[in-house]
Amino acid sequence: METLYFKDNQLHLLNQTLLPIQEVFEAYTDYREVAKAIRRMVVRGAPAIGIAAAYAYVLAALEYQGLSQDAFASSMSTAAQTLADARPTAVNLFWAIHRMERRLQSLPETSGAPRALLEEAKKIHREDVEMNRQMGQLGAKAVPWNAGILTHCNAGALATGGYGTALGVIRAAHAEGKVQMVYADETRPLLQGARLTAYELTRSHIPVTLITDSMA
Repeated sequence: METLYFKDNQLHLLNQTLLPIQEVFEAYTDYREVAKAIRRMVVRGAPAIGIAAAYAYVLAALEYQGLSQDAFASSMSTAAQTLADARPTAVNLFWAIHRMERRLQSLPETSGAPRALLEEAKKIHREDVEMNRQMGQLGAKAVPWNAGILTHCNAGALATGGYGTALGVIRAAHAEGKVQMVYADETRPLLQGARLTAYELTRSHIPVTLITDSMA
């Protein structure tokens, strides 16, 4: 399942506030708008937020690439702070921004910054999916046969680069034939379990029963 992607100098985010009723990808060319999208939970989940911030940093570099070296550095610092302020509790957000800043600082000149930063952002995205798949394979070994699994909130492809952490384990275990049923808490007050986890599992043809939080 695809949550976000970068194409033609645009960041495309699946608007998760509209799920499960509508599947709408929105295009962004301004890092400030991406910061707003993070605050509005258009994109959510620490890994996905970090990836989105990395791509947003690329958008900033594209915007400021014509400036002098000092002005470029100052503007990129402002962009990094704007993105960091979007979700102070998301650890991956700060990690991704710092990694992008280090990549920028390693460049001999700013002219090639957008391209180099895009390569780094794509690498962050790719590494997240690879780590999630590895986590899923390792975690699936601990899942018993005919398992009934209870989930809370959403830790799937929608919260990551495209595979999932906790739901990644369920995906891998289901692929091995181990999962009899997943019981998804609704997860009040924003109903991430009802709106997102149940939707994601159904879309992936993994058996799921939605339950109220108190039923757990």
